[in-house]
Amino acid sequence: QVQLVESGGGLVQPGGSLRLSCAASSVIFRFYDMGWYRQAPGKQRELVAGISSGSTPTKYADSVKGRFTISRDKAKNTVYLQMNSLKPEDTAVYYCNTDPSSTAWGQGTQVTVSS
Repeated sequence: QVQLVESGGGLVQPGGSLRLSCAASSVIFRFYDMGWYRQAPGKQRELVAGISSGSTPTKYADSVKGRFTISRDKAKNTVYLQMNSLKPEDTAVYYCNTDPSSTAWGQGTQVTVSS
């Protein structure tokens, strides 16, 4: 069964940084556009960053543009999300999936931005 495993979340103060990782269990994900999504309490899941199978182009939600950077390492079947200048409104559970989403969601990783 194909799995996506997210990691790297945690509690960080406003203005801080985190780097999320998403490890895919199958090399098939090398051929897919991938995305990082997030879901805050009481809100719908939203795509915050996307990356093509060839690593470019990338795309970002307006709310994270200039602060988040998505990247991928095909050799490691891993997608990353570097998050800088974090704000309390970035608090959410972060997930990765294909873009558009097409496979089972993983457990996600909790990001909490609070002083």
